[in-house]
Amino acid sequence: MTSADTDTDTGLLAPGWAGSPAADATGDRAYLRALLDAEAALTRAQAALGLAPDGAATAVTDAADRARFDLASIAERARGGGNPVIPLVADLTKAVGQEYGPYVHRGATSQDILDTAVMLVAARALHLVLTDLARTERALARLAAEHRDTPLPGRTLTQHAVPTTFGLKAAGWRSLVLDARDRITAVRETLPVQLGGAAGTLAAFAAYGAGDPLALPGAYARELGLAEPALPWHTLRTPVADLAGCLATAAGALGKLAADVLVLGRTETGEVAEGSGGGSSAMPHKANPVRATLIAAAARRAPQLAAVLYGSLAAEDERPAGAWHAEWEPLRDLLRLTGGAARDAAELTEGLRVDPAAMRAHLDLTHGLIVSERLSAELAPVLGRSRAKALLTEVARRTYAEGRSLSELLAEVPELKDIDLAALTDPARYTGSAAALTDRALERR
Repeated sequence: MTSADTDTDTGLLAPGWAGSPAADATGDRAYLRALLDAEAALTRAQAALGLAPDGAATAVTDAADRARFDLASIAERARGGGNPVIPLVADLTKAVGQEYGPYVHRGATSQDILDTAVMLVAARALHLVLTDLARTERALARLAAEHRDTPLPGRTLTQHAVPTTFGLKAAGWRSLVLDARDRITAVRETLPVQLGGAAGTLAAFAAYGAGDPLALPGAYARELGLAEPALPWHTLRTPVADLAGCLATAAGALGKLAADVLVLGRTETGEVAEGSGGGSSAMPHKANPVRATLIAAAARRAPQLAAVLYGSLAAEDERPAGAWHAEWEPLRDLLRLTGGAARDAAELTEGLRVDPAAMRAHLDLTHGLIVSERLSAELAPVLGRSRAKALLTEVARRTYAEGRSLSELLAEVPELKDIDLAALTDPARYTGSAAALTDRALERR
């Protein structure tokens, strides 16, 4: 049996995140690394304040090498106490040795270490998500600029509405990506350490000799590059809820992009296509929109995962039973899904193929009726409002019944002989302020 045969963290049924940067950053080994980093940083912070010898800080930091620890054993023994910190502390204490072992985990509770480790994992994973969102944003900016004036049908309630431009559509996708980036950035900058001791009072640190226990969370935060919390947040779960919100928003923002690509890329539409579609096990001719499909799947799952994390806000007492434990897996899933979606969105947008000819052809599917809104406004002063409405209703019926274009039928109306009907009924000339809106959107950085 190979090592791969015993690894349950490969993402076999999760192609949306398997192999992504976020997958490695949120795997069991990444969590083990974060737990050990949290333990070592706590000892260093106490040493910095004179609460532990410098030798203890060095010994614990040196011993906190994840290669020295048996993940499977820690996971199995975690069942005994309900979390992995308890067996990890036992193993780390043994690895540090008799002289400095008593300084491992001193004054902390399991939730201090696990919450801090979760924040570390989140900070590291969010950095990777932001990198892929930046790739996506750049690709969309290029598409928006390149297709600033490329007309295509605007669709509302599944039907052709009025013309728009692909540039504006791409600019809208980019705007959502930037919204997600800004929310993730704001949350990442405020991810806090957790340090409160058994009931969030810091009492044990005072018992171990801290003259000012309130100084310890700040020292701890500096060791890890996380934020210092105003209070221990064992049952004040705003940091986790904020993570849930920014991740679900990002997944949904990318999901909007994917949903549009899936619709516009249908065989009978063909206005866009993935640069390298996936194959089919049964139909050799197919090039499935795999990247968009996986992003869409992530967007469907993310809100429910976020809901679990929001539900854990209602945590009882000073430390909860169940509410805290319920967060671990959904948060990791949400980090993975969003990270995988960001990876796929970057690949999708960088390779997206756009077919302006197909877009133009589809503008003519309704024989010019796609600009009926414009005609209503332009013909009312000439014919009167009632006459214009009646005329447009009649010619709309005739365009389909007779297979003739709207401009051809309107040319038969004597009152309209001096109007440039070809220009008036050209969908490419009725995109409103789409180009200006695209320009405005691209000014955002």
